[in-house]
Amino acid sequence: MDVLGHSMGGKAAMLLALTRPDRVCRLVVADIAPVAYPHSQNHLIDAMRGLDLTGLDSRMEADRRLSASVQDAGVRAFLLQSLDLRATPPRWRLNLDALERRMTATTGWIDDSALTPFDKPALFLTGALSDYVKAQDRAHIRALFPQAKMARIPGAGHWLHAEKPREFEAALRVFLGPLGA
Repeated sequence: MDVLGHSMGGKAAMLLALTRPDRVCRLVVADIAPVAYPHSQNHLIDAMRGLDLTGLDSRMEADRRLSASVQDAGVRAFLLQSLDLRATPPRWRLNLDALERRMTATTGWIDDSALTPFDKPALFLTGALSDYVKAQDRAHIRALFPQAKMARIPGAGHWLHAEKPREFEAALRVFLGPLGA
């Protein structure tokens, strides 16, 4: 199958390609590198835990409340996809405790020195405004994914698929070919 992953999903996709190459035809990795990142997303977990869910019945109101602790509207929209407003009372679909417990592993990376490189087509697509894939990461990407092509989406940050969906889709079509082909 062709596999695409963004951020943490990109790490999972890379690991799948490196450990089970027989399962992957082509790989697309969106805005992440096979490296450990020093940052944590625990502040977002704290913001979700801190959101007052009392009487909440609309995503717009949830967004307004969450804006007090998460300034970026795109990040709020992403987080709010996991809020179940139909539940009584409303609740997060995510296991926040597990995410917090595994944050270091999630932002980290394995010792990949013994892995066989994935020698099939791979696209590493980044947002031009993002700092998740640095110039110094490219050599390691090419060592693990020798057929890797690199592309950037102008004007996009880390959430490139949400910020520039048409451009993201166009890049995928160039790499994967037209739908149904």
